[in-house]
Amino acid sequence: MSRFGTLPRRLGHLVLIAFGITLVTFFLLRLIPGDPALAILGTSYTHQRAEAIDLALGLNKPIWTQYVLFMGRLFRGNLGYSFFYSLPATTVIGQHLAPTVFLVIYAAVLAAAISLPLGFVSGLRRGGVVDQSTRVFFTVSFAMPAFWLGIILLIVFSVHLHVFPISGFGSGFAGHLYYLFLPALTIAVGFSTVLIRSLRAATIATLQAEFVDTARMKGISRAKVLRRHVFRNAVLAVVAVFGVNLAYLISGTVLVENVFSLPGLGSLLVNSVSNRDYPVVQGVTLLFALLIVAINLLTDLTQSALDPRVGQEIGE
Repeated sequence: MSRFGTLPRRLGHLVLIAFGITLVTFFLLRLIPGDPALAILGTSYTHQRAEAIDLALGLNKPIWTQYVLFMGRLFRGNLGYSFFYSLPATTVIGQHLAPTVFLVIYAAVLAAAISLPLGFVSGLRRGGVVDQSTRVFFTVSFAMPAFWLGIILLIVFSVHLHVFPISGFGSGFAGHLYYLFLPALTIAVGFSTVLIRSLRAATIATLQAEFVDTARMKGISRAKVLRRHVFRNAVLAVVAVFGVNLAYLISGTVLVENVFSLPGLGSLLVNSVSNRDYPVVQGVTLLFALLIVAINLLTDLTQSALDPRVGQEIGE
């Protein structure tokens, strides 16, 4: 079987998982206490207006009928209408999508830039200054909740030193990089801890492999052996860890976005839950879940492309 021969089966699993996600999202949201009409109308609440909103949202129908209607709209690309924002839910989500996507990519790049050199050097010089310092620092930072680390960075670099802005998304690519540096660093520090440990362990194991000794006996220079044989094979072992934790990173943006007051999907989700904005909450939750599943799928495909043995193992 080719390395991508199991792709149709994986895509089938993706469809089944997506269907399960719609079930969980839809029914768990209905368990949240409170009247959506009251949250939407606020002080302008009247019985007639509440009935009109229930009718528009389909809340006056049996729960399974509501789900069928929801799925019918979803297949047409329609997530419903947000009465709180007075816009279609897809439009509201689209307006908040860019900050979250930029933040996730930014944090992933920062994590890779931090983890690859530190993890590789720590593995090469086990027990050295870099190894010990890295393990202590990232163990302490990993023990901190993301929102707590974010608050510390805000106080130090924004409130006292005035190096970075407190909140906002900025304008233009350079502005986005500047405004989102602290949020991305907050996520990247926690993300880097697992990556550094994995790359360190993989580097140590690769150094002890027979093919490395064979390359040295052939007279290949140490730098070339480390670059072509040790680093390349050690990184392969970290790809899966990177993909799994990148999926976790997406869910972690919810708290970080609220700490830094970013206009992304995380802040939108929290506000929409408070406002009982069913269409927006369902849309954002479904989007997060599908992104996580898609990243896991891409991780498997990337491993299969880099190492055919992984594709054979997955296909078995």
